[in-house]
Amino acid sequence: MIIEESIDIRADIEKIWTKLTDLTCWKDWNSKLMDATGETGQLSSGEKFTFCIRPFVFPVRLRPIIEEVVPKERLVWKGWKFGIFSRHEFLLRHTGEGVRVTSRETLRGLPLMFGSLSFPLWKVRELTVGMLNDLEKAVETTENDSAIDNAKIR
Repeated sequence: MIIEESIDIRADIEKIWTKLTDLTCWKDWNSKLMDATGETGQLSSGEKFTFCIRPFVFPVRLRPIIEEVVPKERLVWKGWKFGIFSRHEFLLRHTGEGVRVTSRETLRGLPLMFGSLSFPLWKVRELTVGMLNDLEKAVETTENDSAIDNAKIR
């Protein structure tokens, strides 16, 4: 099963990449993947990190491993929890107006065979869309603040 969502962000790809890969600032913008920590604070190949999601009433702590990092293009992590394997890709592509950020999560496992009663995919989609919206807001706010600061300097 694949959940894929995209968002177009009017911002520099470097700023988007930094927000996405710097765990130390996730607490400032990411309301969906909370309490993120890692060995270095930066998402890099082979590193394990942790974060917490709330797909239900109780929080779920996840500990994925970074599978692939292609700076300013692609970030991939994978992990297991409750019999479900997840591989999450973030793809960044320049557009005429900014950057398209795509989140693609591939899920496999026995709990998925029992449908939405045991594993509500709509909730995973909601978390994905929420994180992309949080990222857009954080980066575009930073972009607008920079433009205001530059206008004040002139």
